[in-house]
Amino acid sequence: MLEKKQFYIDGAWVAPSAQRELEVVDPSTGQAYAAISIGDASDADRAVAAAKRAFESWSRTEPSERLKLVERLLEIYKRRAPEMAQTISQEMGAPIDMALTSQVGAGAYHITNFINAFKDFQFLRPLGPHAPNDRIQMDAIGVVGLITPWNWPMNQVTLKVVPALLAGCTMVLKPSEIAPLSSMLFAEYVDEAGFPKGVFNLVNGDGAGVGTHLSSHPDIEMISFTGSTRAGVAISKVAAESLKRVVLELGGKGANIVFADAEPGTVKRGVLHCFNNTGQSCNAPTRMLVERSIYDRAVEEAKAVAEQVVVDTAHKPGKHIGPLASEAQFRKVQDLIQKGIDEGARLVTGGVGRPNGQNQGYFVRPTVFADVNNQMTIAREEIFGPVLSIIPFDSEEQAIAIANDTPYGLTNYVQSADGEKRNRVASRLKSGMVEMNGNSRGPGAPFGGVKASGRAREGGIWGIEEFLEPKAISGWAPQG
Repeated sequence: MLEKKQFYIDGAWVAPSAQRELEVVDPSTGQAYAAISIGDASDADRAVAAAKRAFESWSRTEPSERLKLVERLLEIYKRRAPEMAQTISQEMGAPIDMALTSQVGAGAYHITNFINAFKDFQFLRPLGPHAPNDRIQMDAIGVVGLITPWNWPMNQVTLKVVPALLAGCTMVLKPSEIAPLSSMLFAEYVDEAGFPKGVFNLVNGDGAGVGTHLSSHPDIEMISFTGSTRAGVAISKVAAESLKRVVLELGGKGANIVFADAEPGTVKRGVLHCFNNTGQSCNAPTRMLVERSIYDRAVEEAKAVAEQVVVDTAHKPGKHIGPLASEAQFRKVQDLIQKGIDEGARLVTGGVGRPNGQNQGYFVRPTVFADVNNQMTIAREEIFGPVLSIIPFDSEEQAIAIANDTPYGLTNYVQSADGEKRNRVASRLKSGMVEMNGNSRGPGAPFGGVKASGRAREGGIWGIEEFLEPKAISGWAPQG
């Protein structure tokens, strides 16, 4: 069995304080294939102390020097992409082709966008022509704790680590214990790139142990967390005692509003988007709201698309979906599918149990429910599996009301040939992001939500500024 028993602290791989271990399970087989050490408060303290020692010098380095190191990190990341893809595929179940193009590709995409945004970044800015002797200085906030999830490992690691590095922060990363090996590999990339010791530190652990300790640590100025809303609330409560900044990117229950004049292929695109990454995406369009006049046709199309989706092991190449990432997630999704049946939603295709031919691993049948109302559990809770709920609507106003009737507010989607209607609906949706007619957000656009989806804005300029504090300085002496 592969063993990963060390943490990356102060520029070196070091042994943990205790010998507590946790198995890493291959979701395609349900069998453990690796073991990692789990840290405790003393390990977190060592990592925070190293980051604190490194902060003064790192925060004062020239931005151009930090940029060069991140550019070197990107070169290493790209060169070792196949290795990272294999790691992600085995630890969390992304099919190997998807792991390379989408999972690993997301990391390269974000690093590139941060590099581009940083090249014109101003750490010292004039307040404005009305105050010629005032300046705004953007200071690195300090030591930051970064807690990342298992569903898109490198997407979230790069969205946190890279802007923190560019901003001049030092950090402690605690990746998900379900998918920790990709982050340990990323630590190798950081080491190879030549960042000064103590700038980046990694400690494996669980949320109740290392995660809670980082969230309450007096020497950490900011916690950036991506994960469940429940855990985000817990972190906020713990962090409140030390008045640190808390940045949360949490769950979602996206509405995909399909008007009768939507372009052909809209339903197919929505189903496949919902099932991407086996449904394990916080911005998945899991509620498809369909205008009544095309509702029956849309339900049949969704059924046909779902039944063409292939489910298979993550180790095979191809355009299939893989297993869920863990046994706990498998059981949760099974329970919610059964809840949908019990509460009266019409099961169009899929259902409980594994797909035919899959007798082991955490595989789930691609599932479509119709005749869902927005008060059913499957319409309220984030399922995080390949489960789509279809809800009819009769008017634009009703569609907006249904879409906004959710605790979450991450991403919503609008499909219509009428540009004025799209714009009108998008402006009234209560979410941090809206995508229309299959158009993805542009490079550098902020990723984040409102309400129970958290208030983070990750990516591009916004992602860098989350790790900075603006300082107002008056009476600035003219230069030269």
